Amino acid sequence: MTSTQRAVVASDSADTAAALFAPDENPHREGDAAAGDHPAQRDAALPLWQQIEASLLKDIRAGNLSEGDKLPSAFDLAKRFGVNRHTVRRAIEALEERGFLRTETGRGSFVQEHPYHYPIGRRTRFGKAMHDLNVESRYRLIEAGIQTPPRQVSRSLGLISGERVHRIVYSSEVEGRTVDHSEAWFPASRFPGLDRVFAEQLSVTRTLAEFGVRDYLRKHTSVMARLPGAEVARVLGQSTRRPVLCVHSLNVDTQGVPVQFGVTSFAGDWVQLMVMTDS
Repeated sequence: MTSTQRAVVASDSADTAAALFAPDENPHREGDAAAGDHPAQRDAALPLWQQIEASLLKDIRAGNLSEGDKLPSAFDLAKRFGVNRHTVRRAIEALEERGFLRTETGRGSFVQEHPYHYPIGRRTRFGKAMHDLNVESRYRLIEAGIQTPPRQVSRSLGLISGERVHRIVYSSEVEGRTVDHSEAWFPASRFPGLDRVFAEQLSVTRTLAEFGVRDYLRKHTSVMARLPGAEVARVLGQSTRRPVLCVHSLNVDTQGVPVQFGVTSFAGDWVQLMVMTDS
């Protein structure tokens, strides 16, 4: 059972309307859906738009439409149900008001996501947070290499002029869906060969442990909403016009020495950041 199916609670009227969608044995009127579809019944007790609302909700409950899935166009739905597009839009608006759908201008309507809670505190570990939610997660390596760091990275890591860094670009997948795009920088002199180790471990925690850093702490985190660039939007599978949650972070070892500076862009519909006040 998906998280959408667990979260959806249908009203009695929606249950009643959904039952109306049995195969239609009556001849189709002009403009009705093609044979094999389930057109709305004009002689039913519920209005046409409520019947369509119930049918779409039934698709969501059954998993035929999963979180984040795009609905067919209003034109295609109108053809399916044998109604005009205004009737379809009214059904979609009703499902939006109930929190089951969201609409993006110029892109269409989507099944509303139920975000994963990601706590940010003194010890911030993405893998552990997802494990605590009992969901599968993994990193996918996109790019790795050594470079001269940008000024902000060099300053945050406390590097001297000329020091280089490992730059690791990766994404996080939860239950098969990409939820973030990350760039992480590590001092190259302290962690020789880190790019190779990360490719093997696919974990920041396990990678740092290979270099003797058994524990590390979050020194600071800043969060802002911004529009993603083309590459981040591509990895997240979203529009460049839809904001992401951009997190800048600095991790230090138990002696307070910086070990990692990161910039992560979270898909706001999929991740809810929870700032913890642990000591």
